[in-house]
Amino acid sequence: MTTQSVDRPVSEGRPRQQPGVGRQRRGTPAPLARRRTPLRMLGMAAVWVWVAFNLAIFVWMLLSSLKSDGEVFADPWGLPNVWHFENYVRAWEGSDLGTAALNSVFLVAAASVFTVAIGALAAYPLSRLQSRNSNVTLMYFVLGMGVPLQSIVVPAYIAMAGLNMTNTLGGLFLLYVGFSLPFTVFLLTGFFRTLPTRLEEAAALDGCSAFRTFRSVMLPLARPGIVTALLLNVVSLWNETLLALIFIIDDGRQTLALAILGFYGTMLYNNAWGALFAGVCIVVLPMLLLYLWLGKNIMDGMTLGATK
Repeated sequence: MTTQSVDRPVSEGRPRQQPGVGRQRRGTPAPLARRRTPLRMLGMAAVWVWVAFNLAIFVWMLLSSLKSDGEVFADPWGLPNVWHFENYVRAWEGSDLGTAALNSVFLVAAASVFTVAIGALAAYPLSRLQSRNSNVTLMYFVLGMGVPLQSIVVPAYIAMAGLNMTNTLGGLFLLYVGFSLPFTVFLLTGFFRTLPTRLEEAAALDGCSAFRTFRSVMLPLARPGIVTALLLNVVSLWNETLLALIFIIDDGRQTLALAILGFYGTMLYNNAWGALFAGVCIVVLPMLLLYLWLGKNIMDGMTLGATK
């Protein structure tokens, strides 16, 4: 009696290993993040050189703010012989920086919050409505980002003068909101598009209105993007000088950047260079500390809004 043999594959009963899983084939190039190409290394070197240059400028400015007026030029690269912390008192009292700082804090905080609130209300429907009109509207906001501020200062001044809102913080508030809105809408629209639509469908099945879905469901999910837009607006408006220089005349209504600009003329005439550097540090340090504290949140919010 002959037995018919049946050929069975050797790998029967063993889980087959998919090619490329668990090991890397020979000759396969490494991922892009692991490659050390000459161009990538050159770019990293350029970035670190730029970072070192900015750090050196900041340290030099900080040390100069603690020197005497003559020592700033006599020994610009050395350490202060005597630490003159009174330069900050001279800068704070000599140009009325206290009033200007309060004006900047309230104006920048109110304009940033209002801009993000209006921008979120506009960005959410633009991210969900898949129509030609919504795309055209978003394109108008994108075009608003490319318009130079200097080219529309004169029409803005004529419009604000017609409303009797020149030389007022309320008029400057409206200008800040108007000029910051295009970027805010563009940023938040891209972020809302990354959020899943299934949660909106579930909220609609539960009987939620469109506004309640936005307020209770989508707005908490968009918190990283909203925080990023808020912080970027704060930094931009805190450093703004051109609009304040054109629309504000009275010293009691000037912002901190405008007060430092006037303080520069006074200290230049009196050769008070140590106090001048101290005034610049007063303007720069709050934003620098804000970046050090929340810089990671800013980068996370921008990258989350850029990918889906």
